[in-house]
Amino acid sequence: MGTNKFIQVKDLVVYQLARKLSFLVWKIYEKINRHLQKILSDQFINSTYSIDANIVEGYGRFRFRDKIKFYYISRASMSESVSHWLELLLERNKINVDEYNEFRIVADKLQILLILRFSVMLRHSKHDLPYPLSVFEYLRLTENSITLLQQPIIK
Repeated sequence: MGTNKFIQVKDLVVYQLARKLSFLVWKIYEKINRHLQKILSDQFINSTYSIDANIVEGYGRFRFRDKIKFYYISRASMSESVSHWLELLLERNKINVDEYNEFRIVADKLQILLILRFSVMLRHSKHDLPYPLSVFEYLRLTENSITLLQQPIIK
């Protein structure tokens, strides 16, 4: 029997980072009172949970157009989570600067990987097959991007 060369979604760094964001959003959600959970945090948690859910769904699709649709949704959900809800919670003093920074570090790494994943997929779109992410083979990164990618995933 040959070795299995299929890469599971849980082994992708992009998915691991998205799961880390889900963990961080849950820590924030748990400490907020029930009234604010309903008003602010439900949307924050839904948009953040949508990131990893759409990565998984896109990864499980075979056709390129199906895959890319879910990755776009994932990226849009991340934008909603970070650019709107996280900022709003910080402005309203519902999270502290340390929580904000921890979330932003992971989100910034994830944003880079999502963009790079699209780039790799678009470059290989004629094959219409699932690809592992190996961005350094295909793209030149800015010094800042490389620094962010080389930092260990926060556990």
